[in-house]
Amino acid sequence: MSEKKAKPTQAEAEAAVRTLIEWAGDDPDREGLLETPARVARAYAELFAGYEADPKEYLERTFDEVGGYDELVILTEIPVVSFCEHHMLPFLGKAAVGYLPSNRVVGISKLARVVHGFARRLQIQEKLTAQIAEAIQDILNPRGVGVVIVSEHSCMTMRGVNTPGSRLTTSHLLGVVRDDPRTRQEFFDLTRNPTR
Repeated sequence: MSEKKAKPTQAEAEAAVRTLIEWAGDDPDREGLLETPARVARAYAELFAGYEADPKEYLERTFDEVGGYDELVILTEIPVVSFCEHHMLPFLGKAAVGYLPSNRVVGISKLARVVHGFARRLQIQEKLTAQIAEAIQDILNPRGVGVVIVSEHSCMTMRGVNTPGSRLTTSHLLGVVRDDPRTRQEFFDLTRNPTR
């Protein structure tokens, strides 16, 4: 097993940005770009904060007192901000996350935190969708989990095939949300029409 390489310093990250500015054909020493390397490095620290966290930890504090509730718990319209690992361009969209509790629930803000924790990394949407669902399954051990993400990918809309407005939809279903046709349909109905 290889030893983990040390993370580059802030100064090294800024130097890399200066190189990219020069490579693009501009002068990193001109007035408008003087602070850009530092700004980009700070922005990347925020945009890739998911590497500094274990999203599963957000799910560890649960509540057993659910008053007999045994229906789907679904949080919709969770903003997704991530970066395509192939082009390092953003993809932006919304996630819907649901689970059918077995005997405990988690605070709803934690579902959004799990989405953000996995999204704030270099990703592909398919893997992101599966990571969220599997984390909820591993920690909460519910009867089923469903995750749907719909997003627009800058690597398709700004370059390459140039198709603004196209959206990618991915889903990952586990347990009864996948295997029971009625629960599966209810999950998709509620994620498409959250006020139903």
